[in-house]
Amino acid sequence: MPRSFDDATALTAAEGGFTAHLDPGWDVGGGVLNGGYLLAVVARAALEVSPHTHPVALSASYLRAPAPGPATVSVTAGPAGRTLQHGSAVLGDAGGPAVPVQWTTATLHDVPAEHGVPAPAATPVEDCFSVAENAHLAPPGLTVPGISQQVETRLDPLTAGWALGQPSTEPVVRAWVRFADGREPDPLGLVAFTDVLPPTSWATGKLGWAPTVQLQTLIRALPAPGWCLVEARGNEVSDGWVDEDYRVWDSTGRFVAQSRQLARSPR
Repeated sequence: MPRSFDDATALTAAEGGFTAHLDPGWDVGGGVLNGGYLLAVVARAALEVSPHTHPVALSASYLRAPAPGPATVSVTAGPAGRTLQHGSAVLGDAGGPAVPVQWTTATLHDVPAEHGVPAPAATPVEDCFSVAENAHLAPPGLTVPGISQQVETRLDPLTAGWALGQPSTEPVVRAWVRFADGREPDPLGLVAFTDVLPPTSWATGKLGWAPTVQLQTLIRALPAPGWCLVEARGNEVSDGWVDEDYRVWDSTGRFVAQSRQLARSPR
């Protein structure tokens, strides 16, 4: 049985920060752990030392891929104001530092948005197809990663031609997602959802691992229960690099999170 998201991000207090056990079930292939999951572990550590309730801004550099298993999160908290707090943290393992993060915490409130980005015209979730339940559709040489057992992902057929051998000319991937353990989305869970989809280069038929180099995540609102719609869009793909913009909407269509990352494009 997969560990729950809360168990997979659990922390134990230690000198200078926390210890964690990085869950091997969150791999994206070849034992490499998902960047959004790693960022969520750090975000949880930030919340442990902050008087504020939610992570609202995170900026991470991925120096290398930390191994599943024992890890540490060292945390430095800055002065806490009435509305926010800044700080820094470093996730590491036996090999040394792996993911340094600058973080900001605050307390989000359940209030209507003055303006929000409208959700795209996506295929209804019941008409999308599950990654985990359709492993046989994976392109040759690729296996369904462990993360598909942690996050139920239903790909929008409008952007999933690559999975059927019909790649697009546009680097866009869209899907409905929710935690497989039944956990409802919240700001910490949204951190993981801002790096949860296959690389956008897959949409154009360029398959393979696209390691994240830098990831910036913003949590914008408290999400409603239910499925979240996630869209990742690549902008410039050149010289071995790709950037991706993520947008996340909750089950009511409210814009709740976003991210931007720079990654190496698949070889």
